[in-house]
Amino acid sequence: MRTIGEHTAAVPVPIPAPPPPPPAAAEEAEKERRKNRRRPSRRSRQAGAAAPVTAAPQDAAGPRSVRSMPPMHVGDAPRADAEAEASTAGTSQSQSCPLLPSPSPAEALLPRVGGLALGRCYFQPHWPEQAVEDAVKRGHAFVGKFRAYCTIDGIPVDILITGLAQNRAVEGDLVAITLDPVVHWTRMKGPNIACNPAIAGDSVVREVGEINGNHSWKKRQEDAGCRFENCSNGIPVLDRMHLHHKNSGFSQAVKCENGNATVPESNERDLNDGKSEAARALQRICAMLRSQPNRRPTGKVLSVIKKSPRRDAIVGFLASFSESLDGEQQKNQMGVKRMSNRTHSVVTGLINLLPTDPKYPRMVVCANTLPDSVERSLRECDSTFEKQLVAARIDEWNEESLYPYAHVARFLGKGGHVKTHMDAILFENAISDAEFPPESLACLPDNYWKIPQKELEARKDLRKVLTFTIDPPTASDLDDAISIDMLSGGTVRVGVHIADVSYFVHPETALDAEAQSRSTSVYTLRRKISMLPSRLSEELVSLIPGVDRLAFSIIWDIDPHGNIISRWIGRSVIFSCCKLSYDSVQDLICSDTSQSRSAVSSLQVHGIFERDEVIKSLRGLYEVSKKLKEIRFKGGALYLDTAKLMILFDEDGAPCESHRYVRNDACFIVEELMLLANMSAAEVISNAFPDCALLRRHPEPNLRKFREFEAFCAKNGFELDASSSGQLNLSLSRIKEKLQDDPVLFDILMFYASKQMQSAEYFCTGDLISKKNDWAHYALSVPLYTHFTSPLRRYPDIIVHRTLTAVIEAEQMYMKQKKSSTGRNGVRASCELMDRCFTGLQFSKDAAESEEGKKALAIAAKKFKVPSSENLREVAEHCNERKWAGRRAEEAGQKLYMWALIKNKEIVVCNARVLGLGPKFMSVYVPKLAMERRIYYDEVEGLSVEWLEATGTLVLDACRNMPAQRRGTQMKCRPIEEVAMVVNPSEWMLSEEEEESGAAEAGGFTAKSVLLSGDAVKVQAAPAVLPLVIHYLSDIPVVLHATGGENCAVDIGVRLYMASYFK
Repeated sequence: MRTIGEHTAAVPVPIPAPPPPPPAAAEEAEKERRKNRRRPSRRSRQAGAAAPVTAAPQDAAGPRSVRSMPPMHVGDAPRADAEAEASTAGTSQSQSCPLLPSPSPAEALLPRVGGLALGRCYFQPHWPEQAVEDAVKRGHAFVGKFRAYCTIDGIPVDILITGLAQNRAVEGDLVAITLDPVVHWTRMKGPNIACNPAIAGDSVVREVGEINGNHSWKKRQEDAGCRFENCSNGIPVLDRMHLHHKNSGFSQAVKCENGNATVPESNERDLNDGKSEAARALQRICAMLRSQPNRRPTGKVLSVIKKSPRRDAIVGFLASFSESLDGEQQKNQMGVKRMSNRTHSVVTGLINLLPTDPKYPRMVVCANTLPDSVERSLRECDSTFEKQLVAARIDEWNEESLYPYAHVARFLGKGGHVKTHMDAILFENAISDAEFPPESLACLPDNYWKIPQKELEARKDLRKVLTFTIDPPTASDLDDAISIDMLSGGTVRVGVHIADVSYFVHPETALDAEAQSRSTSVYTLRRKISMLPSRLSEELVSLIPGVDRLAFSIIWDIDPHGNIISRWIGRSVIFSCCKLSYDSVQDLICSDTSQSRSAVSSLQVHGIFERDEVIKSLRGLYEVSKKLKEIRFKGGALYLDTAKLMILFDEDGAPCESHRYVRNDACFIVEELMLLANMSAAEVISNAFPDCALLRRHPEPNLRKFREFEAFCAKNGFELDASSSGQLNLSLSRIKEKLQDDPVLFDILMFYASKQMQSAEYFCTGDLISKKNDWAHYALSVPLYTHFTSPLRRYPDIIVHRTLTAVIEAEQMYMKQKKSSTGRNGVRASCELMDRCFTGLQFSKDAAESEEGKKALAIAAKKFKVPSSENLREVAEHCNERKWAGRRAEEAGQKLYMWALIKNKEIVVCNARVLGLGPKFMSVYVPKLAMERRIYYDEVEGLSVEWLEATGTLVLDACRNMPAQRRGTQMKCRPIEEVAMVVNPSEWMLSEEEEESGAAEAGGFTAKSVLLSGDAVKVQAAPAVLPLVIHYLSDIPVVLHATGGENCAVDIGVRLYMASYFK
């Protein structure tokens, strides 16, 4: 089911005119239209009486009146009173106290001919570009990404946009919106959050897990903070009497004293002092949010500024065209015989496209653009075409069509097959698994390439330093290695060595363009789609053991307390002595002698080093990583231990089992060193090129949602301090200790906590040069962060490598010039020359800002083609979009294989935890899926539901006697099989022998048809007995089952698992 917020109002696209409605229905409709016409007039008169205002020209310097957007007239041509509205635009005011002055209706009606719509118009015309720009400058409109809501920088709450107000915007579009009058704002479950100027930073849940790249489980929300000056004493609210600011069309923020609205003078001065109209508008909206804590702003789309690439990546099923008349049309046409859907498709030549993603509206396809077999199937009433999954794009969506017109690009195959749905996942995320084009492969060196002697001489030779890689056993693209040297006094020299991809991938080449287009490698369990050709990623650059490889290295000297005392960054040549897996490293560093001995025997070492030296180095790195981790978390870092699932496959490649992924200490060794390398790279490039460095930021959590999480914790008796990432981490650690005996509840807390976090994103420093606080990383609690350690699978890392190369080149040029000048003058080189002025621990700002330093940096930037701020902004946006697309594909792939696994098992029984209860449905958390699901139990045949609101108790029981049906009602009850799997107790009882061999081993109900239970589910999942009494946080047995696939999106359903003798 789709909601009205998804463009699914039940009105068809233009079709043959329906028969005239009965006279009674026509009279009723006419009365309703007259009633609607009178309402605006009454509001205008009331508003005019409350605060009369004299009309003024639009571009006059005086105050503009405040009024709402012209209403959208769905199903009618523009009325004559629309012109009256235009003529009174400067005089009438809405008593609803809108935040925004309405745009000029004349601008909104530009595309119309002679003041009349070209046919029946469902949507308002999109505004011209210049009108949008002017409205944004004046603070009358705002720009944001559309996702059924819009996030506006400076407003702490998302703007909700539903129904026809979405005005043909599609998920991912960049749109211009205007806010509705306050009285139209929706009520929220939780309060809005007043902006907190003291909080600043970035946050991401996945960030720490991603720095390992392919090292562990995988090679791997958007409210912005708002800062504004507080009004003086009292809570600022908007004046409901339409007091106007002299320089703005917005209602003035006021404070209430003794029930009377007054304008605080200090606030008026604050809003005037050196601020643009747009900035003042944001402040007034924030003030209104503070005064209306239970309301969520709503708005409407004025224009689509930039169309989302996802318009070209629609996946869905074809269906016979359905009229889907709305309620009024159905009432007017009662008793009129309607043709069947297939007949209607044949007559109109239209077919529905039902996207598998519910965020997209139903679409319409012209049958004559499809293969002849589809039209033939329609004529022959053959429904097989409705089971075909298709890839399509949105071609057109005009004002006269409720649904967009789409063009089918290709047929993906029959629904219900894993390969078909995986192809669909890749298409809808615009991920290409095509072979690399010949022009890209031509950029690679020939098969006989070896490292040139000149290159060996120009680099730091680290081939005699003990170096190794730690990766999953099946990994072939090894892009990072680590090393350690023991120095005197307990100091260690630790190195991170990254494959030097930028040596082979040059700017402005076909290979670089292809890598930038793909931007990231995508891993979907059984499929890897590489960013770079395999010959490069698995052969030439991969840090395989036993061969010389070019690398980019960062080396630190670290004292016994974990403090960094020196740093070197540069290009090198290394020799990896062995490839280690996480499990083998864990065995080698553990204290269990038997495990260690077994791992040593399988260790294969190349070159001049011995096994004992490798083991000693591993244990030394483990100790260093523990110190680094301790320092990082003392500095305020946050770690969310969210549940991750692993799916196992049989010899035929079919999913056969699942279990929870558990990280070991070996993962943290790599993690800490990669984090340190990324932070070091970010520091260097942002200092040297503050206007054009590619960094990674992560905004603080969604404040409103986080207050809901705090309320959830308080409800369950847990104290949560979310004043900073560090305090949040401490709170969660204390909660984990309390819940040692209830790991499921802690998983639920982590599940909710992760939902409050926003996604990290790449950005160009030049775009936020005046807002350096926004560069920070909330979860890592560091001011600067970037991606440097995985250039084989992330294009931003290649950009960072090039920028670092330019910094190193500029440093060498500067130092050479300084040495030359000091030598001529007979003056001894200063201490500055003895250290690395740009890449060392202490960045020399004087050197960078000197004439010689500026010149060196400019020459190096040009030589290595460091992108300008404008180009880098585009690169960052593209990389963000591709990274999110890759993440969506990976998550969808995980769900698809879990769906296939459950489908193969037919029935999967496990436990679930109740998170929410009500009279119609319950929400449950399923540890086996690490997902939240709903179970609807209202209007179910044979099931009695009693909801005791006072105690929050739900009682489910079998109906002994069917309730009498009221006369004249057509009650449609669902069969109980849709809600619950009810078995007779004699059907599920296991013999002692089966219980010992089956359930005891599996931890579930049956060994044959039930998945192994995860670590969090320790008890046997026996069916519940009716009557079933359910409370908040109760454990209940449920049945998982695979749904969809053949003619709709794949999904995993949850039903109750119950036993009753009445079955």
